Formats: sequence, C-alpha cells, structure tokens
Amino acid sequence: MTLSLQLFQFILSGLTTGSTYALIAIGFSLIHNATGIVNFAQGEFVMLGGMFMITFYSFLKLPMLAAFILTVFSVAAVGLLLEIGPIRRAKSKEILILVMITVGASIAIKGLSMVLWGKNPMTLPPFSGEAPLVLGGAAIMPQSIWIFGITVSVVFALNYFFKRTMTGKAMRAVAASRRSAMLTGIPVDRMILLSFTLSGALGAVAGMILTPITTTSYDVGVMLGLKGFSAAILGGYGSMPGAVAGGLLLGVFESLSAGLISSEYKDAVAFLVLLIILFLKPSGILGRGRLKRV
Repeated sequence: MTLSLQLFQFILSGLTTGSTYALIAIGFSLIHNATGIVNFAQGEFVMLGGMFMITFYSFLKLPMLAAFILTVFSVAAVGLLLEIGPIRRAKSKEILILVMITVGASIAIKGLSMVLWGKNPMTLPPFSGEAPLVLGGAAIMPQSIWIFGITVSVVFALNYFFKRTMTGKAMRAVAASRRSAMLTGIPVDRMILLSFTLSGALGAVAGMILTPITTTSYDVGVMLGLKGFSAAILGGYGSMPGAVAGGLLLGVFESLSAGLISSEYKDAVAFLVLLIILFLKPSGILGRGRLKRV
C-alpha cells in the first residue's frame, strides 16, 4: 500500500471517530451556551448510549430501530433528571459549584453503571454487516457510513431546529443573553432543561454509533468526554460549526498519529496539537474573541 493510500485510509478512519467527537462536542456546547457551565457528565451520556443500546438490542432482543429510539429517550431522560434535580436545586448557582455537581454526577453514573452492567467490556453488532467497502483503494466499514450519515443528519436537524423553530430561536436567545431572554418572556429554565435533554440525546447517539467499532464499558465515558471537550475547545467553545470541525480534526489527528507513529501515543499527539492550536488561537479555529464582562 502506497503512502498516499495509507494517508487516505487514516483520514477515513479519523473522520469516523471524529464524527462521534463532534456529536459529543455539540452536547458540551449546548449546555455551555445555556448555562455557562462545563458538563463533565457528558462522557457518561455517551457510555450510557452504548450500554442501553446493548441492553435493548442484544439482551432484550428488540428491533434495532426500536432499541435506537428507546436508547435516545432513556439517556435524554438522564440529562433531564440531572438538570431538574441537582443542577436546578443547588443552593448556590456559582459556575464552579454547578461544574462540581456535574463531576459528582459523572462519578455516580459510572459507579451505578458498574453495578448494573459489570466491569467487562461489551460490544454491539454493526448496524448492517461487517464486509468492508472499497473507496478509492481504501477499505471503509459499513458502520463508518452509518456514523457519517447519522452525524450529518443530526447536524442538519439541529441547524434547522435552531434557525427555523421558535423553541430553537428561544434557546439561541438564552445563549446570547439570559437576562434579555427572560425580559422578553422566554422561559429560561425550560430552555436550560431542554439543553440538558438534547445533550443527553446527542450523547446517546454518539455512544450507539461508536460502540459497534469499539468496545464499551462502565469507565469509557471519562476519555470520551475529554475528547469531546477538547474538540469543542479546538473548534471554538460554544460554536456548533466549531464543534463539528474540532471533532473531525481531532479524529484525524488521532488516526494519523496512531498510523504514522504509534497507537500508544495517539492521545498524547492529539492533545499536543490541540495545545499548539490554542496557543496560537485561544478562541479556537472558528471561535471569536469575546470581551470579558465585568
């Protein structure tokens, strides 16, 4: 295999995992725009997506479409409960306090998942077979096509939601200024609740489409959340186009470093590139510098 063909193969593989990072990064951005906090339980939403899908599809033998939909609603409900419970009822609304609540939620979800599903890695069958397809001399798995297709569909659906629906516009208004949105009669608390619910649903989708090409277990959420958070920062924190771009770039960086250097260093190389880019442009690739409010 020539070097150019190898690079093409690495890029395709990177775009596959990068698509899931993009979905996770969008989840981070949704909650950040609505509340200003970093939801460190986002990675656990991804883990729960894989676990619930395995439970519904592999254990309970439900049809794949039914299992997919039930998983989305189940993890979205976890996001809803996180906001309506500890986040909303916290006596202090300081950002640091709310962030630490999400850290505690992450630990609690991980511990409960270990009790429910055990410590052994679990996997999910591909959505439509395992025979690779050849594209330009490079092999691409059918599951990768599902990942690309679902990610693109989700991004377009979110774009339509935020730009064409009243609820989506209300969420954008809350992201721009919570005080102004409240003065215009927008139910801010309801929009924040919706942001957590959507973030849970996005995490579920990312977990379901990623699990067939990897394994999942109770403790995979930490690294996946870290990758998604890094992708969000890389593209421009709070920007949906930036989240998509950051996720894809981070996936490609990982794949190239694993293929050209060593798989043992792929995480280190990816984060090193992230640090270099943030050193040169702290607001991220598509982010805009913001004035600090005092």
